[in-house]
Amino acid sequence: MVAELARGLKDVVLDTTESSFIDGEAGILLYRGYNIHDLAQQSNFIEVSYLLLYGSLPSTAELDAFHQRLTGYRKLPAEVVQVIRLVKDAHPMDVLRTAVSAVAAFDPDVEDNSRAANLRKSERLIAQFPTIVAAHHRIRHGQEPVEPRAGLSHAANFLYMLEGELPEQEAVDAMDLDFLLHAEHGANASAFAARVTASTLSDMHSSIVTAVGTLKGPLHGGAAEAVQKMTSEIGDPSRAEAYIKEKLDKKERIMGFGHRVYRAEDPRARHMRDRSKALGEKMGHSEWYQILIQVEKDMSPYQSRGIFVNVDFYAGSVYALLGLPEDLFVPIFAVGRIPGWCVEILEQYDNNMLIRPLLLYTGPKDIPFVPLNQR
Repeated sequence: MVAELARGLKDVVLDTTESSFIDGEAGILLYRGYNIHDLAQQSNFIEVSYLLLYGSLPSTAELDAFHQRLTGYRKLPAEVVQVIRLVKDAHPMDVLRTAVSAVAAFDPDVEDNSRAANLRKSERLIAQFPTIVAAHHRIRHGQEPVEPRAGLSHAANFLYMLEGELPEQEAVDAMDLDFLLHAEHGANASAFAARVTASTLSDMHSSIVTAVGTLKGPLHGGAAEAVQKMTSEIGDPSRAEAYIKEKLDKKERIMGFGHRVYRAEDPRARHMRDRSKALGEKMGHSEWYQILIQVEKDMSPYQSRGIFVNVDFYAGSVYALLGLPEDLFVPIFAVGRIPGWCVEILEQYDNNMLIRPLLLYTGPKDIPFVPLNQR
């Protein structure tokens, strides 16, 4: 049998899912059947995390109980904080990957791979990711970690642990929206990698470590950071057209445009565009938004090829307006994506089959072996 080559597994359907639906031609994204626009405008990250893990929107009592559990899971074991101190000079994604391995050793369900145990692990990981990222950020700057604070939302608590001060509501809303928009996105590279690990019946934490390592790659998680660097290089909207022409003449990519699954505008981009505009106006720094709008206009001729902005195009400006350093952009992506990773792993466990694709061999065959003394 001759195998059909599908490089990058493009357009290959891996399995069934109930967690998210993407129509790339129409620019539609659903979480568990709910349109991303409705969720972005009416929901929040904690409610969406519950929806993804448990399959339905929670009642008030269910949401309160879920939030209380997450609040109780936020604090890291002292030993994990010590591990973070030991590797504080590493890249934040390397520290996150290492810390996930460390928290596994202290998880009370570490030896239990049942669905109930994995749901508890998922909740702990959702709660612990912001604490890990914030603790490392402070430690590497010679500051002590800020303890999680009860009574704060997920996004508010993350910003509070980063800065040690209660954040303004506009910042909380922007961060929560960002987490929500990144929460789940099908069999993207990191989710697929997590599924591969889970398919071996390895544990939840090992699968998440795989996802973190995959997200670190600039072709997956690095677009927001790259776009913000591009924005700084352009410096003024009037320079956007020349900048783009120079890049394209050199056959270089304009980051933040195009997506593997979308041939229309990424439906999440609309919400980050609006947030970038609103934050820029409030803070008196609309220049980044104006540059991005001009870049988008100058790239409009390429829309006929299905090249539109994606969610990361405006995300970097939002992060920068919130005062977040560029090397935290990808860890923040991970803080938002963790519920999606967990639900993908749970689905893999529920209907498991070892993921083992083939490779099409293109090398020589039947070469006569020459003994060492005759070579």
